[in-house]
Amino acid sequence: MADRTDLVRAFITELPYSRALGLKLDDLGPGWAVLTLPWADALVGDPESGVIHGGAVSALIDTACGAAALSHPAAGASSATLDLRIDYMRPAAARARLVARADCHHITRSVAFVRAVAYDGDPDKPVAHAAGAFTVDGGGA
Repeated sequence: MADRTDLVRAFITELPYSRALGLKLDDLGPGWAVLTLPWADALVGDPESGVIHGGAVSALIDTACGAAALSHPAAGASSATLDLRIDYMRPAAARARLVARADCHHITRSVAFVRAVAYDGDPDKPVAHAAGAFTVDGGGA
């Protein structure tokens, strides 16, 4: 898993938007990843409530899903989003750090299928759910 961890860390830290958002890899395993998005003034979508913009939530989820795909033992060394559906369940709490956990539940030679949830405290009270398909260069199961 060490090689996959280095690959995923590089994937996150080399993406300029990921650095700009302050995304952090919190945990990683074979086929799953946990990333966090710290609250920041620049990410607020509603100045009255202080809630993070949905676009920042989307970027967090998309990156977590890509990381989960790359961390799968059958994946290759690159990934890109093919399809991503995000259902926003509720606004995040004001000034809250967000967490996204993504799990790769199926992989083929060229596509990884991933599910994710984003939350601001309790994973059982999600801010958003997501399902997507991601390329996996040279993957296969």
